[in-house]
Amino acid sequence: MQDISILLRPSSLLLLLAVFCLSYVLTRMVRGYALAGNLMDVPNERSSHTAPTPRGGGVAIVLSFLLGLLLSWCLGLLGGWQTLGFLVAGGLVAVVGFVDDHRHIPARWRLLGHFAAAAALLWAFNGLPPLPFAGTSWNLGLLGHLLALFYLVWLLNLYNFMDGIDGIASLEAITVCFGAALCSWLAGQVAASWLPVLLSMATLGFLLWNYPPAKIFMGDAGSGFLGLVLGGLSLQAAWAMPQLFWCWLILLGVFVVDATWTLFQRLLRGERLYEAHRSHGYQRAARLIGAHRGVSLSVAAINLFWLLPIAILVSLERVDGVIGLIVAYAPLVLLAVYLGAGRPENSTAR
Repeated sequence: MQDISILLRPSSLLLLLAVFCLSYVLTRMVRGYALAGNLMDVPNERSSHTAPTPRGGGVAIVLSFLLGLLLSWCLGLLGGWQTLGFLVAGGLVAVVGFVDDHRHIPARWRLLGHFAAAAALLWAFNGLPPLPFAGTSWNLGLLGHLLALFYLVWLLNLYNFMDGIDGIASLEAITVCFGAALCSWLAGQVAASWLPVLLSMATLGFLLWNYPPAKIFMGDAGSGFLGLVLGGLSLQAAWAMPQLFWCWLILLGVFVVDATWTLFQRLLRGERLYEAHRSHGYQRAARLIGAHRGVSLSVAAINLFWLLPIAILVSLERVDGVIGLIVAYAPLVLLAVYLGAGRPENSTAR
């Protein structure tokens, strides 16, 4: 097992605290900027909130994490290529999202920026590593790299889609990162646990402003950034130990299943995919119970008490990754069907 002392030394712990504090302070500053510039998310018939709320707070996550990334490299906690990959790719997605938060960017140009950022991150990580499946290692070569490219772009966009009620995207990132860091540590890959912890601290500082009832929203700059970075962290973990990739996919299950099932249902009805809607399972659940907090906390609970134990078993190689993924996702698919994810908004849950 790798030495954990490097992650627990005073400089590392101080860096985590500094990233959390910086994120908290920056979120407050962005909120003031949004209020002064009237950068508000005004409710409409497609919204899940009822009061005008400042948006763009995810910039605080971006800046605090990227600064922490640079300092981590200076402390010898990260390699240069990893640092450069996250800086370039994460920065590009954040800039695209920030501009889109201020003035609309056509979907095709946003998607072009997303693919460019994903390609840069894949280049820094040398693409998709061989993955374990049914007791053997599968090297998909160029096909694997292409699949990884679309995987990153899909995670980026689904995170944007799933950021629709107070606190849900923040709690998802924190609990997934906590679970992934634990899996890496238990698997003996201590170094792969550092960045998930760093990202969780950057997100926690923002969550204190975003927790229901939210005082500020994340915006496209933050949600897209989180989706891409989480995908990049899953590839980083896969290169450290291949079965950890399945752990990440398992931990991301709530967002992956809800967004993918909803997209599939809307495709079947011929709807425009980038058209605003409120048909995700989590949105229907929030309307059903009349509150955001219960749904966001339920997502966190599913991550910690259902998905994490399965991911731990996979990380310890007690369960095959694909089997663990199927077991983890099966009830989530049933839940999405029960809630009516992707069905017309005026239809009732099953």
